[in-house]
Amino acid sequence: MTTSESGEASDDQGVDAAEEDERTYAVVLDHLPHGRPGDDRPQYKKSPLAYALGESEFRLLELTLDDDADVSIGDRIVLGPDSERDAVSRIREVGFDDLSNAAHSELEYGVEEIVDRHERRFVDFYNDAQPITLRLHQLNLLPGIGKKLRNDVLDERKRKPFESFEELEERISGLHDPKGVLVERILEELRDDDLKYRTFVE
Repeated sequence: MTTSESGEASDDQGVDAAEEDERTYAVVLDHLPHGRPGDDRPQYKKSPLAYALGESEFRLLELTLDDDADVSIGDRIVLGPDSERDAVSRIREVGFDDLSNAAHSELEYGVEEIVDRHERRFVDFYNDAQPITLRLHQLNLLPGIGKKLRNDVLDERKRKPFESFEELEERISGLHDPKGVLVERILEELRDDDLKYRTFVE
């Protein structure tokens, strides 16, 4: 976890933490050095592409890369600000069905990597989640979390906010994989355009 995400940066680390906060990142899901397979244009007219997952809002992206870009699946690359961007010449938002088969296969790993890297942000979902309607709570959107588990989380967080996934698991009996259910929900929001409620994917 970086200093900016842990919230424990010392004075000499503060500059690095601030820079980290200003940048936006994506995780590469697939790299197509010869462009899209279905693109019939001559090779010299096709730019290398990558499919990627944005870290802040889980946007699915098609990145047009510079010809000499050194990019691999799993890499974390800077998208913004423009002055910090290296290797990416164009960014286009795409849908789940637009991704390559390899990107589909990598998507779960990409989501897990982002949730791991920003653990504090996602633990705070359990600390801060609110009712959506009189009968439905944001916590109930997570797979496997019914009324009892939801109430257990709400009761425990009143006593003391959760600090980590490990602590959530220890304090909430029956919540065996607090990170995993978040990942599952994020994947559901990425795959299904028709979901009524969205919490993680813009």
